[in-house]
Amino acid sequence: MSDTPHLSDRPVLVVDFGAQYAQLIARRVREAKVFSEVVPSTMPAAEMLAKEPAAIILSGGPSSVYEEGAPSLDPALLEAGVPVFGMCYGFQAMVQALGGTVEKTGLSEYGSTPALVSDTESTLFNGQPSDQSVWMSHGDSATKAPDGMRVTAETSGAPVAAIEDDERRLYGVQWHPEVMHSTFGQRVLENFLLRGAGLSGEWTPHNVVESLVEQVKETVGDKRVLCALSGGVDSSVAAALVQRAVGDQLTCVFVDHGLLRAGEAEQVEQDFVEATGVDLVVVDAKEQFLGALAGVTDPEEKRKIIGREFIRVFEQAARDVVGSGAREGHPVEFLVQGTLYPDVVESGGGTGTANIKSHHNVGGLPDDLQFKLVEPLRLLFKDEVRQVGLELGVPEEIVWRQPFPGPGLGIRIVGEVTAENLEILRAADQIARRELSAAGLDREIWQCPVVLLADVRSVGVQGDGRTYGHPVVLRPVSSEDAMTADWTRVPYDVLAKISTRITNEVPDVNRVVLDVTSKPPGTIEWE
Repeated sequence: MSDTPHLSDRPVLVVDFGAQYAQLIARRVREAKVFSEVVPSTMPAAEMLAKEPAAIILSGGPSSVYEEGAPSLDPALLEAGVPVFGMCYGFQAMVQALGGTVEKTGLSEYGSTPALVSDTESTLFNGQPSDQSVWMSHGDSATKAPDGMRVTAETSGAPVAAIEDDERRLYGVQWHPEVMHSTFGQRVLENFLLRGAGLSGEWTPHNVVESLVEQVKETVGDKRVLCALSGGVDSSVAAALVQRAVGDQLTCVFVDHGLLRAGEAEQVEQDFVEATGVDLVVVDAKEQFLGALAGVTDPEEKRKIIGREFIRVFEQAARDVVGSGAREGHPVEFLVQGTLYPDVVESGGGTGTANIKSHHNVGGLPDDLQFKLVEPLRLLFKDEVRQVGLELGVPEEIVWRQPFPGPGLGIRIVGEVTAENLEILRAADQIARRELSAAGLDREIWQCPVVLLADVRSVGVQGDGRTYGHPVVLRPVSSEDAMTADWTRVPYDVLAKISTRITNEVPDVNRVVLDVTSKPPGTIEWE
């Protein structure tokens, strides 16, 4: 499989100068229906240009352009005839490389800042008001624009806040148009892409599906494919896409380890199979996992045990499938993985590494499985994966499912994982999910882990009697990518209903508490 979908042979490259927003820029470009790819600023200009980019965006960064060791901008990128747009640090690097002046003026700007646009008919600002609120984060300022470039915006601390050169198709702004606090930021970015670079938006779920299906067909040929299906969004969409491409050459293995939420195993076995027609092998390993976890309370040990047992179960299922495939003369050669683009970028692979890797360790799978890896979603963000899933006909209940950890409820029990504790947690979790859904909060909340404090008991009163039950923790969080998160301000009446139902309907639970910690410092999961 090629590094990018066929319809996007000329990506918009986002050159990362160490910005915290590089991935966000790539997302914003894709929201304009244009494919984008993040590359490090250390990549040689020749290598970037070899990708035949349709345009280049220079991100922000924490450095000063004139300090020793600061990331540099190769002027070759500005001389190649490719449209370029600089933001914040990228803007200053462009100004400096083209002969303008960047210096520390003592007029730093951080946060929301009024900007005055001097030309509301320019390429970047066409159709926008002259007064705008933009999001600044700079200690240095451009004080002299490069020759041949028009200054089209200014702020009190940045006399040169935006520059444009339609002839060379070079543009830049001092602020961060990619963040929502820049009120016309997305419009500025889209004006660059559509007006400045002359691109048309073809990055749509339908086109993406068609392109990726063709790539899978070309890669797999007549070989058989195996997929470890968890029931989560990523593996489900990856499986549906591969199944669309190669049909019954794909076999999915679903390991029911007994640590799933209520109804999830049935959802995979019935709804997913019915919607996609995928060939599914279900392995019931509940007793095996419970036995291995007996008496264990340390969270890291739990994770290791769950991972180890999963490997053992999946290995045996894989051998069974491989064996049947070998008898038919079509051995299993490929393994499907639901890797997403943030995983690629964060692991240092944002430079377009190959989609297929031999002898790769997938989610703890042993190297000696000797499969080649197929990662059809590796260039997509989570929201794009959901749209692709809907295009493929994956049930909405799976597409919009909240992220769920691989070790499942095993790491949402603080204490020993027992059948009794699992039943308590499943019941509480199901109530919370149903009430949040009934309140229409499914898509506002990124995730709402429900945690059982099995090692803790508190005194309560129900009826005329004393109780000594467990507390349950609600952990609703909002996030874009789970790297950072804030607790979701769920309406009090919804929280009250959840609490009342859990304490009334779930045995051995007499207290419901709310976790209002952001990430950082707290993680989303408790264990």
